Amino acid sequence: MLIIIGAALLFLAPIMVGVALVLPRTPEIALDRRRPFQTDPPSNLTRLADATVGALDRFLGTRNVRLYNREALENAGVRFSQTEYMVLVIAGATVGALVGMVIGLPVISVLLVVLAPFAGHLVLGFLAGKRRAKFDAQLGDTLQLLSGGLRAGHSILRAIDAAATESQSPTSEEMRRVVTETSLGRDLLASLTDTSERMRNEDFVWIAQAIQINREVGGNLAEVLDQVNETIRERSEIKGHIKSLAAEGKFSAYILIAMPFGIVLMLMTVNPGYMNSMFTHPLGWGMIGASVVLMTIGSLWMRKIIDLKF
Repeated sequence: MLIIIGAALLFLAPIMVGVALVLPRTPEIALDRRRPFQTDPPSNLTRLADATVGALDRFLGTRNVRLYNREALENAGVRFSQTEYMVLVIAGATVGALVGMVIGLPVISVLLVVLAPFAGHLVLGFLAGKRRAKFDAQLGDTLQLLSGGLRAGHSILRAIDAAATESQSPTSEEMRRVVTETSLGRDLLASLTDTSERMRNEDFVWIAQAIQINREVGGNLAEVLDQVNETIRERSEIKGHIKSLAAEGKFSAYILIAMPFGIVLMLMTVNPGYMNSMFTHPLGWGMIGASVVLMTIGSLWMRKIIDLKF
C-alpha cells in the first residue's frame, strides 16, 4: 500500500509543479504600482513652444546663423540654447508690438521689434556682469577652501574639486568645469586661464600663476595661496573705498541724465499743449535730435569720469 501511494506521489509531483508554473499568480506588488511613472501630458503651450524651437533650430542650422553664441549664454549663466533664447526674444518683440498696437502707436511697435535683439544682448551682458561680480566676491572663500584642502594633504586638483562641491554658484560651476577639463586631459593652467578670461578677473590670474609656479619649482602652495588671499582682500577693501567715494559722482550723473526727461514729462502733465510745437515743427525735431546727441556725449563723458580703474 505504501509503495502504491509513493508511486502516485512521484507521478503527481511533476504535474503539480507544472500547473503551479502555468497558472497566474497574484503579484506581490499591485500592477498599477509596477507600471513606469508617467508625467502629465504636455500642455498646448508647451507643444507650441517645442515646435517653434525645433522649426527655428532647423532654420538656423541650414543657414549657420549665430545671433547669440554659446559662450555668451554660458557667461551669463543662462540654461538655454541659442534657439530657445531667440524664441524668448521673439516672444518679447511680439509682446512689444502688440502693446504698441493697443496704445495706438505703430511707431512704438516697430521700435520695440527692432530693439528686441539689442535688448537680448543687453540682458546677457547684465547677467554676465552680475555673475562675474558674484564670482569675485566669492574668491576669498574659494582660496580658503583651496588652502585648507592642501593642508589636509589633498592634491591641487582634489582641492579644486572640494572647492567646487562646497562653494556656491558661479564658483562651483567654474571649478567643476576646471576639474572636468583637466580629467579629460587638458592642462590645468590652460583651464584656470580660461576661467580667468571668462570671469574677467585679474585676481584669479594670480591664483593660476601661483599654482603653475608651484608645480614647476615646488614649495608650500597653501602658504602662497594664503598670501594671495590676503593681497586680494586688501585690494577688495580698496575697491570698496573707491566705490563709496565714486557713489556721489554716479548719483549726480544719474540725476543730470534724468533731469531733461523729468522736466519734459512735468511740462506735458501740467500744460499738455505747451510742448506741441516741439513735436510738430521741423525746428523742434532738430532740437530734439541735437539734444539726443549732446546728452549721449555728456553721458559718455560723465561715465568716463566716474569709471575708475583700480
